[in-house]
Amino acid sequence: MKIVHTDYWIKKRFLKRKDITDDLIEYALQYSMIIKDRNYEERFNAIHRIPPNGRTLKVVYEWVEKGKIKIITAYWLD
Repeated sequence: MKIVHTDYWIKKRFLKRKDITDDLIEYALQYSMIIKDRNYEERFNAIHRIPPNGRTLKVVYEWVEKGKIKIITAYWLD
C-alpha cells in the first residue's frame, strides 16, 4: 500500500501531530473497518486503537487508485 499525503496533512503533521507516523496510519488502515464519511462520498474513515500506547487513531483518507491511498488528515480521538 502506497500512502500519498495532502498539503493539509503535511502542514498539520509537521506543526502539531509529529507523533503520528506513517506506520501508525498504515496499521489503522489495515485493521479497521471501512467507514464511509458522512460529509463526503469519496472519503473514508479508519478508527482503530493503536497497541503500543493504547490511544485511538482516526484517519480520513481517499482511494486514489488500486494500492494507493491519499491521507487527508489523522488525529488522536482521546
